[in-house]
Amino acid sequence: MRPLLRFWPDIRARLGTYSLVIVLTLIGNGITLVIPLLTGDIIDGPIAHHNLAGLWAPALAILAVGIAEAAALFGRRMIVAPVASHWEIVWRGRLYDRLQYVSVPTHDAWESGQLLSRATNDMSQMRRFFAFGGPFIVVTPIVILIGTIVLTVMQPVFGLIIALMAVPTIAVIAVFESKYRITSRQSQDTMGEVTTAAEESVQGVRILKAFGREPWMARRFDALAQRLAGLEVRKAKLDSWLWGTILCLPTLAQAAILAVGAWGVLAGWTTIGTVVAAVTITMVLRMPIEMFGFLLSDLLMTMTAAARYWEVMDLPLGITDAGGAIADAPPVRAWRGRVDFDDVDFRFGDAAADTLTGLSLHIEPGRTVALVGATGSGKSALAALIPRLQDITDGAVRLDGTDIRDIPLGELRSLVAVAFEDPILFSATVRENVAIGAPGADDAQVRRALGIAQALEFAEALPEGLDTQVGEQGMALSGGQRQRLALARAIVGTPRVLVLDDPLSAVDVDTEDRVQRELARVLPDSTTLIIAHRPSTAALADEVAVLHEGRIAARGTHHELLRTSALYRDLMGASPTTGPAAAQDSPAPGVAASGAGAMGVAAGLAVEVTEAGAATGCGTAARAEAVASSGSVADAGTADQTAAGGAASADGAPGATAPATSAEGVAGAGVRAPRGPDGASAPSGEGRT
Repeated sequence: MRPLLRFWPDIRARLGTYSLVIVLTLIGNGITLVIPLLTGDIIDGPIAHHNLAGLWAPALAILAVGIAEAAALFGRRMIVAPVASHWEIVWRGRLYDRLQYVSVPTHDAWESGQLLSRATNDMSQMRRFFAFGGPFIVVTPIVILIGTIVLTVMQPVFGLIIALMAVPTIAVIAVFESKYRITSRQSQDTMGEVTTAAEESVQGVRILKAFGREPWMARRFDALAQRLAGLEVRKAKLDSWLWGTILCLPTLAQAAILAVGAWGVLAGWTTIGTVVAAVTITMVLRMPIEMFGFLLSDLLMTMTAAARYWEVMDLPLGITDAGGAIADAPPVRAWRGRVDFDDVDFRFGDAAADTLTGLSLHIEPGRTVALVGATGSGKSALAALIPRLQDITDGAVRLDGTDIRDIPLGELRSLVAVAFEDPILFSATVRENVAIGAPGADDAQVRRALGIAQALEFAEALPEGLDTQVGEQGMALSGGQRQRLALARAIVGTPRVLVLDDPLSAVDVDTEDRVQRELARVLPDSTTLIIAHRPSTAALADEVAVLHEGRIAARGTHHELLRTSALYRDLMGASPTTGPAAAQDSPAPGVAASGAGAMGVAAGLAVEVTEAGAATGCGTAARAEAVASSGSVADAGTADQTAAGGAASADGAPGATAPATSAEGVAGAGVRAPRGPDGASAPSGEGRT
């Protein structure tokens, strides 16, 4: 009962209205006890004395009772419906709000179906109970008590018979309650599992069809449905046992009152009218007693629903502001975007060991750092720490020297934007999906973000342009299109820190190159952390950090790490002679490189930042293919000339190939010059390998 009592503050706010509902329910049910009394008076009065004129008054009284009962029923339903619906809306809204603010690890620990069933089925059960079961469970015992008192006043022996029937009734109810409560909880939890299975089958329909596993999912769902059906049947059997027993007792009471009453009439200590009235009252009480079995079942299911509701409402927020509250409106402050991880430890809630251990990483404002590591090394965990989607176990993460735990969440998340590898698009228009990243963003801002993400062209080509509904999770779009819309959502608010969890894995290298160029041009002051899985992505960054066993194992530019880090070469699928390192070791330009070196050059091709008039390459497939097939660095220069439409080579001489040992030669190999600490490109020959 305690979970239900926790709703008392809301009930108290509408107590006057709800009390009126209870009064009308009592009138509608209690007034029917008057009819047996009027019937007894008719039998002992006008009928016994053959006075037909005396029938009018009790007959009209019975008619008035019927009208009053109907009016009370009408009034109760008209009043209780908006009250119960209001409570349902309020409680469901609170549940939804709680789910929005609990931490990501908390969501990870719950099946989505369990949360959905609490927000839908359980809340509907609560509304039904407070609309119907609540008033009746208060009124029914009162009606039974009034009926018993009336019988006792008519003839004490009749009241005693009813009282004796209460003893086995209470015993039966006690046994029923203990069994039904357990079964009800199991049933509602299983309903959550069924909801989860249904949701998974809808979201994973492509996987199921691709692997021909529809029968497997159908069997899995059927097993859960059968288990739910079994629990519902068990509930029905318990209900039947309770109702059968409870209904048997009023019948026995009727028979006993009739037998004792007949004996009393013959003995002369009671009248026929009194006996008829007593038997009729027991018949009237039969409905409340029968209803009590249903109400008890309804109460137990509602108690279970309330307990499940409070299980969610009592979840700790986990990640909050320093004062324990969540800030929604960020104040205006000047931030540069320096990110520091200082001796950070992190462990997932249910993990046995730390995912990150003693990790330190410092990123200067405006710099782009690629994070590389094997599967399970903690890349996504590290990225989730910056916007506090997860909280560190030990150490500190700082933004411009301020511990992010001391920054209001609302402000922090207005400064940090995240784009994930597996993007989620909501059932809304393209414009609305992008504007989620910056509430209040105008059309120009949305189009600018789409342009940066190389998504404006295809978005405008949709049937209704930016007002096209993209469907649940953007299923009508390709993977690359969904990723670009999600990236646009991340950058529409011009964040100070941009966290990209491999957000362009589904797009081609050329598109990725254009996106990175636009990001560097339009958001030059934004600090960017990119989780990279392919060389082209890593080569675009100012710096690469290699994550291994929860620590930063190596750090440097893409080409520095190819030359100095065996771990990085393994992750990139390269060799010590890959790319520029191989070229530097070559005796002269034009000498054929090894097959492995050529493929390494192809893997390392990315954006080429050149001097004025130099050829520009985008890591295109044509050039990579030329390098791989020709087997020489010299041929790569020729291929670059061809791809650029005859543009000058890196050293400015048409048709010539730059020496691999020069800085310009490195640029000619397709490597973007890293930016200096102030975000500008390093001078020729500086900061390059």
